[in-house]
Amino acid sequence: MRILCVMVVLGISVGDAKADNWPGWRGPASNGVAAGANYPIRWSNTQNVAWKAALPGRGSSTTAVWGDRIFVTSPGAGKNMLLCFDRDGKKIWQVTLGNERGGKNRKASGSNPSPTTDGQHVYVYYKSGELVCVDFAGKIVWQKNLQKMYGKDTLWWDLGSSPVLTRNLVVVVCMQEGPSYVAGFDKRTGRTVWKQDRTFDAPRETDQSYTTPVVVTEGDRETIVVLGADHVTAHAADTGEELWRVGGLNPDRREYFRSIASPIVADGLVIAPYARGGSLTAIRLGGSGDVTKSHVVWVKPGPASDVPSPAVIGGRIYVCTDRGEVACADLKTGKKLWGQRVERNRNGFSASPIVAGGNIYAIREDGKTFVLEQGDAFKLVATNELNEFTVATPVFTRGQILIRTGEHLYCIGKPSQSAGR
Repeated sequence: MRILCVMVVLGISVGDAKADNWPGWRGPASNGVAAGANYPIRWSNTQNVAWKAALPGRGSSTTAVWGDRIFVTSPGAGKNMLLCFDRDGKKIWQVTLGNERGGKNRKASGSNPSPTTDGQHVYVYYKSGELVCVDFAGKIVWQKNLQKMYGKDTLWWDLGSSPVLTRNLVVVVCMQEGPSYVAGFDKRTGRTVWKQDRTFDAPRETDQSYTTPVVVTEGDRETIVVLGADHVTAHAADTGEELWRVGGLNPDRREYFRSIASPIVADGLVIAPYARGGSLTAIRLGGSGDVTKSHVVWVKPGPASDVPSPAVIGGRIYVCTDRGEVACADLKTGKKLWGQRVERNRNGFSASPIVAGGNIYAIREDGKTFVLEQGDAFKLVATNELNEFTVATPVFTRGQILIRTGEHLYCIGKPSQSAGR
């Protein structure tokens, strides 16, 4: 009975920790799914807003959250900036991390990559090439510029891939025209532990990618899954060695198939959106070498997404296309179960959908969020307007929603009870 009680307590603690924290771009499980429940479904820019904070510049990264700390990157006065807020929206500190390299696309900035945290440090990456580790007090632990080390990026557009964490490393991918790589850096010191070449003979612009890798843990083994340049590759987290690869994502060798939507992993399958929203591919984890013929489980045409990344829960894949069709497919077979455009409008969707509290949240670029029921059919529950330009994916913790617009960081929901936690 004593052991059972301890297990129950531990279970509650783990659940609370997941609901409290949003350590990286795709959430606590890197699958676009929020822990916890009872998230708001109705708000406006004046109603059900716990607080909003002005940001120093227009950015497109999402926030990272750990405990009572909220971290967001932003440009400001021509500089790369990292800001820290508490749960009541009070800015605790901000730090400048080199000169901004501005965005080319109207949606973008030099702060596209989202921060990630392990609960002790925050890791940030900017278009300028700055990769920085900052502690929770705002002190720089280490800083390096990858473009000075390995050459300027040759992307036609703006750096978008976010850093990810393994047990010991912060990992960055660079997939571009010319030499491309995956690299792992010691989280404590910034020392380069390994750098693995990842260069493929892909057609024009198709060799360029803005995706974020996924770290998969199987027992004691960590694997890094990367999508881009017509391939999915898997790398050993401790050495960077390529373990397996799948090609053929662009069988007709079409040009301009640059990839933006990131892969996602669930139930032993990698789900890879590709072909500018034209296809979804399911790949079974494992194997060695080229596993294109042996490990591709299914390939389906759209609806997929060009920019928003999918979410996966309960054997279902949820996608939101750039034009606002929200669709659901079976994870094992890829069969489309339902799908419908939420509303005809000239504005597109760049933020990725999030599943939270039994609902699907999809936010449009004009700041309008569509809330749909997570079920067996398309069912629109609510629509909510902020009327501010929004491309960042929302974050869900402690029953609150953090939405980063071009001008503000909004906290939707009831005011925080952090003072008593």
